[in-house]
Amino acid sequence: MRRYVKTRMTQMVVLGIALSTFACGKSKPFDYSKEPDPRNKPYLLGVSDQIRITVWQNADLSTEAVIRPDGTITLALLGDIKAAGLTPNQLKIKIKKRLENYIRASNPTVTVAVVAVNSYRFTVSGNVFTGGSFTPGKYVTIMEAIAMAGGLNRFADPTDIIINRTDATGRVRRIPINYDTIASGKTPEHNLVILPGDTIHVP
Repeated sequence: MRRYVKTRMTQMVVLGIALSTFACGKSKPFDYSKEPDPRNKPYLLGVSDQIRITVWQNADLSTEAVIRPDGTITLALLGDIKAAGLTPNQLKIKIKKRLENYIRASNPTVTVAVVAVNSYRFTVSGNVFTGGSFTPGKYVTIMEAIAMAGGLNRFADPTDIIINRTDATGRVRRIPINYDTIASGKTPEHNLVILPGDTIHVP
């Protein structure tokens, strides 16, 4: 009997160690410092953004345009131009170079201004009061995004929030967020800036 009890105790200890190791594997620390902060970079134009293109002393070529779902805009003389994924300055240079083939001025003055930011869009789902798709027109953090969704409801698990983020290769990464530690000020560096296309799920 004693041998049986001793054997069972040994088995339970081994099982406990195995479960502990498995749990530790699941809770592998996430490197939040590698996540980008778009506030420190030039704005990239995206689908649905509205822009104003001005060609100095040439009103016929100056226009406002909304970037279409295929990422392009259409301009007089130049036809379709890819705009999504470029900064306003990069688009300006692109338009300027193509205009040199059509107008007399060898160095046309072109400006590109963003009139409305509509491509910055993200989704909040799960246990919040008013989930859905949001287009705030400015960069927001995870805490601000949840506030825009009305905050966490009483069924929410604030320690297990996930940001689903798709990178340039199409791979989706799951970023764990602990609302409580951010709100308490313990982990302010985890209050990531939301990127276009992010999906925030609150279990």
